[in-house]
Amino acid sequence: MKQFPETLAKVASVIDAAAEKAGAVICWLMVPLVFGLTYEVVARYLFNAPTIWAYDLAYMLYGSLFMLGAAYTLRQDGHIRTDIFYYRWQDRTKALVNMCCYLFLFFPGMLFFFIAGLDNAIHSWLILERSDYSPWRPPLYPFKTVVPLTALMLLIQGFSEFLKSLKTFLARGRQ
Repeated sequence: MKQFPETLAKVASVIDAAAEKAGAVICWLMVPLVFGLTYEVVARYLFNAPTIWAYDLAYMLYGSLFMLGAAYTLRQDGHIRTDIFYYRWQDRTKALVNMCCYLFLFFPGMLFFFIAGLDNAIHSWLILERSDYSPWRPPLYPFKTVVPLTALMLLIQGFSEFLKSLKTFLARGRQ
């Protein structure tokens, strides 16, 4: 193979653009989270009238923000990496290690995460699951849907990262 196929480079570019747009939308979950927590703090400490919904709102919005932002973070190369050796390697070696890690660790793990999360989300939707830990019993099925959606977004972005690593590996091999 003399050159990395332009079609695959375009696929990676489209996936990256979608991750950027998704990150720009998902970050807006921070607004209701901040307003809800601010309201709770004011109600609790100024008026001695805590809410029954603030805890549920906080863990659902923060959890969704954290999970749904994972693909954007992967796009930005923001996940934790043990750089003891990695930062010293040449780009081609990094690309080879990345490709192996995506193939043998990332994709199988995310696929399992997706299947298990999807099964759990479907069950939650079928029974219209609600929280038993709060007096107002918020619905849990939308929150549980975030898990397979996150795994799917990570699988797609991981495919883009794999393609970019493959491109780097092939390009460095020609030099």
